[in-house]
Amino acid sequence: QVQLVESGGGLVQPGGSLRLSCAASGSTFSFNAGGWYRQAPGKQRELAARIFSGGSTYYTESAKGRFTISRDNAKNTVYLQMNSLKPEDTAVYYCNVVLGNGKEYWGQGTQVTVSS
Repeated sequence: QVQLVESGGGLVQPGGSLRLSCAASGSTFSFNAGGWYRQAPGKQRELAARIFSGGSTYYTESAKGRFTISRDNAKNTVYLQMNSLKPEDTAVYYCNVVLGNGKEYWGQGTQVTVSS
């Protein structure tokens, strides 16, 4: 069993920055891919960014150029650096990890609010 604990959300003004963290703990951890998803009120959960075991990354159009996903192997932590935040980035952000055995885990979500 793997537990994911997210942190770093909060209230920020438009144009500001936040860094989300997703720390994984539990039994054998064989990372295959990690990602950050977000869900705005009244909308479906959508992917923002993804990182793969080899280090390659993928960003959706809304995140490209503003968000950076990274991973610290020693700390079993996936990060999402978000810059130039916009009100439309307001959502609950969820961390997702897929292990080498195919099992998938989700974090509890962290609220990001972009408002003046």
